[in-house]
Parts: sequence; structure tokens; C-alpha cells
Amino acid sequence: MSITEQEILDAQQGWGEGIVEIGNVFSNGGDYRAAAEKHITDFYNYQEGTVLFKPTLVSEKQFRLDFAGALSYFVGGNELYPEDHGFAIKPWSHVRWENIGTKIIGNMAMAMGNYHFTMVDGGDVVKVEYSFGYTKNSEGELKIILHDSHVPYSPS
Repeated sequence: MSITEQEILDAQQGWGEGIVEIGNVFSNGGDYRAAAEKHITDFYNYQEGTVLFKPTLVSEKQFRLDFAGALSYFVGGNELYPEDHGFAIKPWSHVRWENIGTKIIGNMAMAMGNYHFTMVDGGDVVKVEYSFGYTKNSEGELKIILHDSHVPYSPS
């Protein structure tokens, strides 16, 4: 069950399209929460254990180890995470990945680089640094087990 670089690229493409889809569902008045739940289930391995999730725009409860914490970040509305405003419902029109490198060791893989989020309204593209860890689940599907992202350092 080794991982290929193409599987990582495909997963990244799908993840970005999923973030855009959540925003589309939100903008069209649909069940964006269900879209986000599907996205998390499709791309993260919470079904088989802990996922190390450190989202971009949080500072108080910045580490999320469960599905509910990830869902709150993507769509907001969870009183346990008051600084979450729904990253995936901004909404975004495109996510572009810029891998700096990948490291694959059997059933584990890491990818690091920048991803660029384009807002639907045509505003500035938001550059975010990321490190993602992947494994294949018991069904052989590539899943995220580490999601760590940050806004790039900007000296004051």
C-alpha cells in the first residue's frame, strides 16, 4: 500500500475543489455543513484515529484532534471554537498548490509548500504555508493525518 506522488497531487486537487464546493453550497443557500462533513470524511482519516489538525487562522484553540474541531474551522458555528468564522465559506473560487517537496516512506507521505486561495469576489490571492501528512486507510484510500497551515511570517 505504498503511496505515489501522483496520488498526493490528486488528493491536493480534490481537497482544493472540495473547499471551493463548500463555499459554492454556502453561497447558493444549500447545506454547506453537510458538504463540509463530506469533505472531511473524504479527505481526512478521522474514521481510523486521531488527525493532527492545525488550521491557519486560529490562535486560541489552534490544535484540533477531532472531527468536530475540523468542521468548526471550515464552517464555524461551534461555541467551543469562538474564533472560527468558516474558512471554507468565505467563499473561495480556486485553490492552487505549490509543492516545495514531498517525502514518501511506504504507507506514509508528507508534502510541504504553499497553497494559494482565490476569493470569489476577485480580491487578493491569499498565500498560506502548509505541511500535510498522508497515509492510506484500511481500504487503501489516501487520507490526511496531519494538516498544518500558517499565514507566512511578516516582520512588523
